[in-house]
Order: sequence, then C-alpha cells, then structure tokens
Amino acid sequence: MESSGGFYTLKGYSRNENEKLTSSMEDYLEMICRLLQGNEVVRISELAGSLHVKPPSASKMVNNLKDAGYIEFKKYGYIVVTEKGQEAGRYLLHRHKVLHDFLCLLNHSENELEQVEKIEHFIDKTTVDNLELLTEKMREASVFRPR
Repeated sequence: MESSGGFYTLKGYSRNENEKLTSSMEDYLEMICRLLQGNEVVRISELAGSLHVKPPSASKMVNNLKDAGYIEFKKYGYIVVTEKGQEAGRYLLHRHKVLHDFLCLLNHSENELEQVEKIEHFIDKTTVDNLELLTEKMREASVFRPR
C-alpha cells in the first residue's frame, strides 16, 4: 500500500489494500493446494477436516473462492483449482514455507506453525523475498546455531 501520510488501524490498512483474497480465503486456498499435492481431488469434507471447521463453513468459503475465480466447484463435487487459483496457491505455499523456515531457524525450532499462520497474511511479496534471502544467508553463515 502506498503511504498516504497517515496512520490506519489494521482494519483500515486491510480496507485500503486492493486484494481480492481475505486472510480466510488465503487459508482455504492454501489448504486446497496443499491437499492437492498428495491427491488428485479434494472434497469439502477433506478441506473442512484439515482446517478443523464444519463442512458448511468450508462450503461457504469455497463458494467465495469460486465467485472470485480461484476455484471451480459444484455442490457435492470436487474442488478444482483454476489457473488463477494455482498461481495464487503456489505463492501462498511458498510464502508459508519461507516464513516457516525463517522462524524455525530464528527460534531453533522444528515447528513454528502457529506463528506462521498468525503472521503470513500481513507480509507482502517483497518482505517474503527478502526473508528468503536472509534465511539463506543466515544458514550459509551459520548465524543461528542450535542451543
């Protein structure tokens, strides 16, 4: 977002961004793409189970993703990711991995999933790219060694 010389609340910054995906939509699309890595198809029940939500909630979000052009879906059918959805999904999975790798290295941990899920919606592509470079440099330099 371009600076307009003022401060906003978190909601205000979100409202000023021209993104079509909300953080919830990102979570669902990311999980759909993650599930498709190991399967040929994904159903609402699998998606709901993976995200620990009820099927009607997953169905509603799937319809939002469909309306935005990220997936195709017919009631009681399989979820199919469109080209637009595949492109966005690749980025979401990449962003998640970069942030997870960075936080695990930084915190000497194997799993920083909760932190990643809380942070990932609030960083832009430039920050993701720079975190990826920083993580590589930190690994090369062995800056953060296990305790």
